[in-house]
Amino acid sequence: MAGGLMRYRTLSRTSAHRQALLRNLVTSLVKNETITTTYPKAKEAQRLAEKLITLAKKNNETSRRLAMGILYTPHDLIDKVFGELRERYADRPGGYTRVLRTEPKKDWDQAPSAILELVDGPMDVRFAMTAAAVARDRELGRAHSELTRRNVGKVTRYRKGGREEFDRMVELTAELGLADAARDLRLVDLDTEKPAKERPLVGDFRTVYNPRETRRRASVA
Repeated sequence: MAGGLMRYRTLSRTSAHRQALLRNLVTSLVKNETITTTYPKAKEAQRLAEKLITLAKKNNETSRRLAMGILYTPHDLIDKVFGELRERYADRPGGYTRVLRTEPKKDWDQAPSAILELVDGPMDVRFAMTAAAVARDRELGRAHSELTRRNVGKVTRYRKGGREEFDRMVELTAELGLADAARDLRLVDLDTEKPAKERPLVGDFRTVYNPRETRRRASVA
Protein backbone atom coordinates (compact mmCIF):
# COMPACT_ATOMS: atom_id res chain seq x y z
CA MET A 1 0.00 0.00 0.00
CA ALA A 2 1.30 3.43 -0.91
CA GLY A 3 0.49 6.42 1.26
CA GLY A 4 -1.65 4.25 3.50
CA LEU A 5 -4.23 3.66 0.77
CA MET A 6 -5.37 0.20 -0.30
CA ARG A 7 -4.51 -0.61 -3.89
CA TYR A 8 -7.27 -1.86 -6.16
CA ARG A 9 -7.91 -2.50 -9.82
CA THR A 10 -9.80 0.23 -11.67
CA LEU A 11 -11.08 -2.37 -14.18
CA SER A 12 -10.88 0.35 -16.86
CA ARG A 13 -13.92 2.10 -15.41
CA THR A 14 -14.77 5.24 -13.53
CA SER A 15 -15.14 4.89 -9.79
CA ALA A 16 -18.94 4.95 -9.94
CA HIS A 17 -19.11 2.45 -12.80
CA ARG A 18 -16.59 0.20 -11.08
CA GLN A 19 -18.61 0.18 -7.86
CA ALA A 20 -21.81 -0.55 -9.77
CA LEU A 21 -20.12 -3.45 -11.55
CA LEU A 22 -18.84 -4.95 -8.31
CA ARG A 23 -22.22 -4.59 -6.60
CA ASN A 24 -23.83 -6.39 -9.53
CA LEU A 25 -21.29 -9.22 -9.36
CA VAL A 26 -21.70 -9.65 -5.61
CA THR A 27 -25.49 -9.61 -5.92
CA SER A 28 -25.26 -12.39 -8.52
CA LEU A 29 -22.85 -14.28 -6.29
CA VAL A 30 -25.21 -14.20 -3.32
CA LYS A 31 -28.14 -15.24 -5.50
CA ASN A 32 -26.41 -18.05 -7.42
CA GLU A 33 -23.54 -18.99 -5.03
CA THR A 34 -21.10 -18.92 -7.96
CA ILE A 35 -20.30 -16.65 -10.91
CA THR A 36 -17.88 -16.76 -13.84
CA THR A 37 -16.13 -13.58 -14.90
CA THR A 38 -12.64 -12.30 -15.68
CA TYR A 39 -9.95 -12.96 -13.10
CA PRO A 40 -9.40 -9.25 -12.23
CA LYS A 41 -13.14 -8.69 -11.73
CA ALA A 42 -13.40 -11.84 -9.61
CA LYS A 43 -10.59 -10.71 -7.32
CA GLU A 44 -12.12 -7.27 -6.81
CA ALA A 45 -15.64 -8.64 -6.30
CA GLN A 46 -14.19 -11.08 -3.79
CA ARG A 47 -13.16 -8.18 -1.55
CA LEU A 48 -16.67 -6.76 -1.52
CA ALA A 49 -18.25 -10.19 -0.98
CA GLU A 50 -15.99 -10.84 2.01
CA LYS A 51 -17.01 -7.47 3.44
CA LEU A 52 -20.67 -8.36 2.97
CA ILE A 53 -20.36 -11.63 4.91
CA THR A 54 -18.39 -9.87 7.65
CA LEU A 55 -21.24 -7.36 7.99
CA ALA A 56 -23.73 -10.21 8.23
CA LYS A 57 -21.77 -11.83 11.05
CA LYS A 58 -21.93 -8.57 13.03
CA ASN A 59 -25.71 -8.79 12.70
CA ASN A 60 -26.79 -5.36 13.90
CA GLU A 61 -28.78 -2.50 12.43
CA THR A 62 -25.72 -0.64 11.18
CA SER A 63 -24.26 -3.69 9.45
CA ARG A 64 -27.64 -4.52 7.92
CA ARG A 65 -27.96 -1.01 6.50
CA LEU A 66 -24.45 -1.16 5.02
CA ALA A 67 -25.12 -4.60 3.55
CA MET A 68 -28.29 -3.36 1.89
CA GLY A 69 -26.19 -0.66 0.25
CA ILE A 70 -24.00 -3.34 -1.34
CA LEU A 71 -26.78 -5.50 -2.79
CA TYR A 72 -28.70 -4.36 -5.86
CA THR A 73 -31.81 -6.28 -4.74
CA PRO A 74 -31.50 -6.13 -0.95
CA HIS A 75 -35.12 -6.99 -0.22
CA ASP A 76 -34.73 -10.25 -2.15
CA LEU A 77 -31.39 -11.29 -0.67
CA ILE A 78 -30.85 -9.62 2.70
CA ASP A 79 -32.61 -12.45 4.56
CA LYS A 80 -30.31 -14.98 2.91
CA VAL A 81 -27.22 -12.96 3.82
CA PHE A 82 -28.20 -12.42 7.45
CA GLY A 83 -29.80 -15.86 7.78
CA GLU A 84 -28.41 -18.74 5.75
CA LEU A 85 -24.98 -17.27 5.00
CA ARG A 86 -24.42 -15.86 8.48
CA GLU A 87 -25.19 -19.27 9.97
CA ARG A 88 -23.05 -21.08 7.39
CA TYR A 89 -19.99 -19.02 8.26
CA ALA A 90 -20.61 -18.55 11.99
CA ASP A 91 -17.55 -20.62 12.94
CA ARG A 92 -15.37 -19.69 9.97
CA PRO A 93 -12.89 -16.90 10.82
CA GLY A 94 -12.66 -15.65 7.22
CA GLY A 95 -12.20 -16.81 3.67
CA TYR A 96 -15.90 -17.05 2.82
CA THR A 97 -15.25 -16.92 -0.92
CA ARG A 98 -12.81 -18.54 -3.31
CA VAL A 99 -11.47 -17.58 -6.73
CA LEU A 100 -10.53 -20.39 -9.13
CA ARG A 101 -8.80 -19.73 -12.42
CA THR A 102 -10.46 -21.26 -15.48
CA GLU A 103 -9.71 -21.64 -19.16
CA PRO A 104 -10.47 -18.53 -21.27
CA LYS A 105 -14.17 -18.41 -22.07
CA LYS A 106 -13.68 -18.09 -25.85
CA ASP A 107 -10.93 -19.10 -28.25
CA TRP A 108 -10.72 -15.57 -29.60
CA ASP A 109 -10.76 -13.99 -26.15
CA GLN A 110 -7.76 -15.01 -24.09
CA ALA A 111 -8.58 -12.76 -21.12
CA PRO A 112 -7.94 -14.68 -17.89
CA SER A 113 -11.21 -16.11 -16.59
CA ALA A 114 -12.18 -17.26 -13.13
CA ILE A 115 -14.94 -18.65 -10.96
CA LEU A 116 -15.86 -16.73 -7.83
CA GLU A 117 -17.79 -18.94 -5.43
CA LEU A 118 -19.12 -19.00 -1.89
CA VAL A 119 -17.29 -21.75 -0.02
CA ASP A 120 -19.02 -24.57 1.85
CA GLY A 121 -22.17 -24.09 -0.20
CA PRO A 122 -24.06 -26.24 -2.71
CA MET A 123 -22.10 -24.83 -5.67
CA ASP A 124 -18.61 -25.24 -4.18
CA VAL A 125 -16.51 -26.46 -7.12
CA ARG A 126 -13.39 -27.07 -5.02
CA PHE A 127 -15.40 -29.36 -2.73
CA ALA A 128 -16.55 -31.39 -5.75
CA MET A 129 -13.09 -31.40 -7.36
CA THR A 130 -11.53 -32.78 -4.18
CA ALA A 131 -14.26 -35.43 -3.95
CA ALA A 132 -13.61 -36.39 -7.58
CA ALA A 133 -9.89 -36.75 -6.86
CA VAL A 134 -10.68 -39.06 -3.93
CA ALA A 135 -13.08 -41.08 -6.10
CA ARG A 136 -10.39 -41.38 -8.76
CA ASP A 137 -7.85 -42.66 -6.24
CA ARG A 138 -10.33 -45.26 -5.02
CA GLU A 139 -11.04 -46.44 -8.57
CA LEU A 140 -7.32 -46.89 -9.16
CA GLY A 141 -6.78 -48.51 -5.76
CA ARG A 142 -4.09 -46.04 -4.81
CA ALA A 143 -3.44 -44.09 -1.65
CA HIS A 144 -4.36 -40.43 -1.50
CA SER A 145 -1.51 -37.98 -1.83
CA GLU A 146 -0.61 -35.74 1.07
CA LEU A 147 -2.03 -32.78 -0.86
CA THR A 148 -5.38 -34.52 -1.41
CA ARG A 149 -5.63 -35.49 2.26
CA ARG A 150 -4.85 -31.93 3.28
CA ASN A 151 -7.46 -30.53 0.91
CA VAL A 152 -10.09 -32.95 2.21
CA GLY A 153 -9.51 -31.57 5.67
CA LYS A 154 -9.79 -28.00 4.45
CA VAL A 155 -13.02 -28.39 2.44
CA THR A 156 -14.78 -30.20 5.30
CA ARG A 157 -13.42 -28.35 8.34
CA TYR A 158 -16.06 -25.63 8.64
CA ARG A 159 -18.80 -27.26 6.58
CA LYS A 160 -21.73 -28.41 8.71
CA GLY A 161 -21.89 -32.20 8.42
CA GLY A 162 -18.85 -31.81 6.22
CA ARG A 163 -17.38 -35.29 6.37
CA GLU A 164 -20.69 -37.06 5.80
CA GLU A 165 -21.57 -34.75 2.92
CA PHE A 166 -18.10 -35.21 1.44
CA ASP A 167 -18.46 -39.00 1.50
CA ARG A 168 -21.78 -38.69 -0.33
CA MET A 169 -20.16 -36.38 -2.89
CA VAL A 170 -17.37 -38.93 -3.47
CA GLU A 171 -19.99 -41.59 -4.22
CA LEU A 172 -21.93 -39.25 -6.50
CA THR A 173 -18.90 -38.13 -8.49
CA ALA A 174 -18.01 -41.77 -9.07
CA GLU A 175 -21.59 -42.60 -10.06
CA LEU A 176 -21.82 -39.65 -12.45
CA GLY A 177 -18.47 -40.44 -14.06
CA LEU A 178 -16.76 -37.34 -12.72
CA ALA A 179 -13.90 -39.35 -11.27
CA ASP A 180 -12.55 -39.76 -14.82
CA ALA A 181 -12.48 -35.98 -15.16
CA ALA A 182 -10.20 -35.88 -12.12
CA ARG A 183 -7.30 -37.39 -14.06
CA ASP A 184 -6.00 -34.00 -15.11
CA LEU A 185 -7.10 -31.98 -12.10
CA ARG A 186 -4.50 -29.46 -11.10
CA LEU A 187 -5.13 -29.65 -7.38
CA VAL A 188 -3.47 -27.02 -5.26
CA ASP A 189 -2.79 -26.40 -1.62
CA LEU A 190 -5.87 -24.52 -0.44
CA ASP A 191 -3.71 -22.35 1.78
CA THR A 192 -2.20 -20.68 -1.27
CA GLU A 193 -4.39 -21.61 -4.27
CA LYS A 194 -1.19 -21.74 -6.33
CA PRO A 195 -0.95 -24.56 -8.89
CA ALA A 196 2.19 -26.57 -9.43
CA LYS A 197 2.24 -25.28 -12.99
CA GLU A 198 1.10 -21.92 -14.27
CA ARG A 199 -2.10 -23.24 -15.79
CA PRO A 200 -5.79 -22.72 -14.96
CA LEU A 201 -6.94 -24.62 -11.88
CA VAL A 202 -10.26 -25.69 -13.38
CA GLY A 203 -10.32 -27.05 -16.89
CA ASP A 204 -12.18 -30.05 -18.22
CA PHE A 205 -13.76 -30.80 -14.84
CA ARG A 206 -15.81 -27.60 -14.87
CA THR A 207 -17.21 -28.42 -18.30
CA VAL A 208 -18.64 -31.78 -17.15
CA TYR A 209 -19.53 -30.93 -13.57
CA ASN A 210 -23.09 -29.68 -13.17
CA PRO A 211 -23.41 -28.57 -9.54
CA ARG A 212 -27.17 -28.16 -9.71
CA GLU A 213 -27.66 -31.67 -11.06
CA THR A 214 -25.24 -33.09 -8.50
CA ARG A 215 -27.08 -31.21 -5.76
CA ARG A 216 -30.39 -32.65 -6.98
CA ARG A 217 -28.97 -36.17 -7.01
CA ALA A 218 -27.59 -35.68 -3.52
CA SER A 219 -30.99 -34.56 -2.22
CA VAL A 220 -32.71 -37.72 -3.43
CA ALA A 221 -29.90 -40.11 -2.50
